[in-house]
Amino acid sequence: MDTSAFVAGFDPLTLDTDGYTVPLVEDEIRQNSLSGVRLRTAVQSGKLRIRTPDEQWLKSVKSSATLVGDKFFLSKTDLHVLALALQLRAEGHSPLIITDDYSIQNVANQMSIPFTSLATIGIRKRLQWVRYCPACRKQYAADFRSKTCDICGTKLKRKPLRKNNLNNKNKMQE
Repeated sequence: MDTSAFVAGFDPLTLDTDGYTVPLVEDEIRQNSLSGVRLRTAVQSGKLRIRTPDEQWLKSVKSSATLVGDKFFLSKTDLHVLALALQLRAEGHSPLIITDDYSIQNVANQMSIPFTSLATIGIRKRLQWVRYCPACRKQYAADFRSKTCDICGTKLKRKPLRKNNLNNKNKMQE
């Protein structure tokens, strides 16, 4: 589960199976908030487990995020959530990422990890991004490190380079 799942009001106690999240999600949620209470209660009941993914899975996620152009738009927490889902799948589980974050959904789709959203419609097509300068129109690779154009200094934006149909493994709210 991503932070957005807790913020949207998701209660892990309603799951039919065990839920998982990463320590960074716990760090992002205010302890005295309703989301924080839900998270702590689920952990104390054993319904939610907090795990840190292994480094090899983080590397794999970063590679997939770079491929679709979302690497710059994923937080460290997002990367960990995706990596934990990959690791759980490798361990024989069937992870379903609960998130309203479009970049997480896009990368999850790239890696064939099912996801669902709570408060948003969720992505309908996987996007491959390109970064560009709105002033001089120069295009850059999605993983270009600078935030500004190397020709004119304008702040870069991003736009979809290509839209791909979602694979059938993703559970989407329609």
